[in-house]
Amino acid sequence: MINFFKYPINLFYTSVEGLGKFFILIFYSFKSISDWRENLSNILDQIIIIGLKSLPIVVFTSLFSGMVAGMQATYQFDIDTGIPTHLLGQTLKYLGSVIGTSVLLELSPMVTALVMTGKIGATITAEIGTMRITEQIDALESISFNPISYLIMPRMVASIIMFPYLIIIGDIFGLIGGLVASTASYEPLTASMFFDGLKMNTNLINDCVVGVIKGLFFGFAITSIACYKGYYTEGGAEGVGQATTYTVVASCISIVVLDYILAAILL
Repeated sequence: MINFFKYPINLFYTSVEGLGKFFILIFYSFKSISDWRENLSNILDQIIIIGLKSLPIVVFTSLFSGMVAGMQATYQFDIDTGIPTHLLGQTLKYLGSVIGTSVLLELSPMVTALVMTGKIGATITAEIGTMRITEQIDALESISFNPISYLIMPRMVASIIMFPYLIIIGDIFGLIGGLVASTASYEPLTASMFFDGLKMNTNLINDCVVGVIKGLFFGFAITSIACYKGYYTEGGAEGVGQATTYTVVASCISIVVLDYILAAILL
């Protein structure tokens, strides 16, 4: 009977302890922002790594995600529904609005965040985790050097700065992909009709802002989880692999949950 309850109790205590370590690490990370001048070069390096070097994959995935949205929207639009010919052009304009809303609100933020989970989240965990098991972090602490302000704070600041910009880039290329695919796969739809549909959406700016806010929270979640798992890695090379896997899984779950919460609050 005791053995039956031992595992869930240990799991509960481990989860509570992990949450405590996580929030303590986040607290000290924000507290160390006051040392940004001493770590400015690290922040700039992380801005390049997280932001500029991630642009190609964000552009590529956003472009094709928008193209999929465009093809799906035109596929669902059945021209044999009895719409009079003189009203067909006006009705087609709604395709631009539908595609634009789906790209700005969901596709661009979600796809960008999930891609960055694999690219940035796993990289951060592996880097910091390797430094932990090779005792480089212990060496920094032994010389009274704050490893949180040196390793974690620059990555978190860079992600908070760059993720909204990556979402905006994703929005632009997602709309381009939607335009190209929808007009190519559905001949009656023209580019002017597509843009007229975008203009018909009075919430276009609001949708864009909501997507950027989502990106801000997604970036913070991905980086904070990655830094936490990397900082507390143990168990040698196998532990680094396990921490990296945990980071990707936990970040993906966090993104989905945050997406629902933010949609419920902001929409």
